[in-house]
Amino acid sequence: MTQPHGLILAGGRATRMGGTDANNIDKGRLLINGTSLIARVISTLAPQVDRIALNANGDPTRWADLNLPVLPDTAPDHPGPLAGVLAGLDWAAALGCPHIVTAAADTPFLPPDLVPRLLAAAGPTGLALAATQEGAKTWPQPTFGLWPTALRHDLREALAQGTRKILHWTDRHGAGLAIFPTTPWDPFFNVNTPEDLARAEAMA
Repeated sequence: MTQPHGLILAGGRATRMGGTDANNIDKGRLLINGTSLIARVISTLAPQVDRIALNANGDPTRWADLNLPVLPDTAPDHPGPLAGVLAGLDWAAALGCPHIVTAAADTPFLPPDLVPRLLAAAGPTGLALAATQEGAKTWPQPTFGLWPTALRHDLREALAQGTRKILHWTDRHGAGLAIFPTTPWDPFFNVNTPEDLARAEAMA
């Protein structure tokens, strides 16, 4: 199978960090022991994919130091992570790549085997999401997934019709689940608050 392209999702406003429409806070720039969250994500994801792009809105030049393509949402009104996924699918399709793998910019403990496990878990349409388990409960991690470019037109139509929840769309297409262990910590732990950042620093 062709190696996927990687897409880092950084399109949110970080409201729990004090971000607003007028004052976006790029959570990926927050530091853990001197290294930014997004640098940690890039270093873990890069060996697993063919190339990486960043989904982010606003002035793209603020990311120039990363030397990555910056893909803004193409759907109007920034309707959430699915819009970022769509931007990534259009980018990959234009490059002839059949699928992308997504990861959030604020997750400093990204699994080093994210991509191969997603590829192994792909459902009949080629979709897969990462997931964790807590007892008998399975928790999908919807911003960490394998997405086939063949579904991009369906996703575009779903967004136009008002779909916003990732799981509402992926469930319709039979997404497989790749289960990841949560010891010594949850690999999908994400930094949403100053308290989360302090916790991540203690874990790193």
